[in-house]
Amino acid sequence: MTNTAPTGIWPLVPYLDKKAGIRFLVEAFGFEEALIVPGDDGEIVHAELRWPRGGGIMIGTCDPESPFAQQKGSASNYVVADDIDALYERALAAGAESLYAPRDQDYGSRDFVVRDPEGNLWSFGTYAGT
Repeated sequence: MTNTAPTGIWPLVPYLDKKAGIRFLVEAFGFEEALIVPGDDGEIVHAELRWPRGGGIMIGTCDPESPFAQQKGSASNYVVADDIDALYERALAAGAESLYAPRDQDYGSRDFVVRDPEGNLWSFGTYAGT
């Protein structure tokens, strides 16, 4: 069942190349573009991507002039997903680096961890909390 309710938490994931980051997140994981705001120069000044099961992320900046600046590759996210093995293969095909392949955890989750092309960590699993 898809939950499309808005979430109160919007993690910022920094990208030097925001357009490439968005393309990767859509292709590799299945995030959906919700809002892309270009500036006068065509560069993205704000972007929101939704996760099909609910919630979403914002594309952050590495620009040191911004009060929200983060270092490239500094994000680490856990995302609840359904078909972990298929998602892992999709992520690898899109260029993600495997840190560990899908495996079953003692607490009941099946999950994996990959690194995106800019160094951010992405963990996907079936554990949805209690």
